[in-house]
Amino acid sequence: MTSFIFLACKKNDIPDLDFRQEMRAFIEEISDYAENFHPGFIVIPQNAQELVSLDGDATGAPATTYLQAIEGQAREDLNYGYHGDGNPTPTTVRKYMEGYLDIIKAKDKVILVTDYCSVYSDIQNSYDQNALKGYISFAAVHRELDNIPVFPDPIFHENDSAINTLTQVKNFLYLLNPDGYSSKTHYLDSLRQTNYDLLIIDLFYTTSSQMTKQDVESLKTKRSGGKRLVICYMSIGEAENYRYYWVPGWEFGSPVWLGDGNPDWPGNYMVRYWEPEWKSIIFGNNNTYLNRILEAGFDGVYLDNIDTFEYYEE
Repeated sequence: MTSFIFLACKKNDIPDLDFRQEMRAFIEEISDYAENFHPGFIVIPQNAQELVSLDGDATGAPATTYLQAIEGQAREDLNYGYHGDGNPTPTTVRKYMEGYLDIIKAKDKVILVTDYCSVYSDIQNSYDQNALKGYISFAAVHRELDNIPVFPDPIFHENDSAINTLTQVKNFLYLLNPDGYSSKTHYLDSLRQTNYDLLIIDLFYTTSSQMTKQDVESLKTKRSGGKRLVICYMSIGEAENYRYYWVPGWEFGSPVWLGDGNPDWPGNYMVRYWEPEWKSIIFGNNNTYLNRILEAGFDGVYLDNIDTFEYYEE
């Protein structure tokens, strides 16, 4: 009973806001800010595809300003992984997601799908099904996104073309956790030896070792010699206690934007993303997360945990 009362109290002090619109506005601000420093900077939100509709329904009026702020939409678990890695996503769930993704695609935005499966036949099916829909996909064999898959070989839709825009991308690699690599040099060399059109990676190799502009620039050439894009992951709906901005001693409500811990990802905490203090960590001055990404020379940003608005709507 005590814990229930505690949780209820924590929820009671949340302001009455349109949480979806607050998240849309946040992403629009990030896009506008980045565009001023890097014209053509790519913004790709992951999941929470409902944000493209003003009323949250796939048949509702499109959120035009939001759609103008993004170049693509990413979605996890479309075909595999929604109910556990390797498990086919239920048809009703998949069709629900596709209802929104198809609307976004019709607005000339690129759809990036990450499925979680490790059986070769499932991996091939994932690529085939996504290709039929006109989606660009990656089949991750580990939820931790910690390796470069060995299958398929060659990679799906491998090509030698120079990739200058997101619309030219035919395949991508999503690798966030480099713990399996013996050194930063090993990690970077492994990435350089791939022919993916797009790399989605973290700003940091370790908590204290950030990617330099030279590191990022060296990744912008495929093994075949063609140019490619390098996009940086950034969580804007949760704070992570291993990031450079974290201050020891922070706890729920102190600072004001810090919320509950995420039980599925220890070290991650919900944030009140509409609070100016949190936004000032993400963008707005030279030491913000986005500025570090811009200064490192990334081609764009891949925004995660934007579905945090669902937590505040409950």
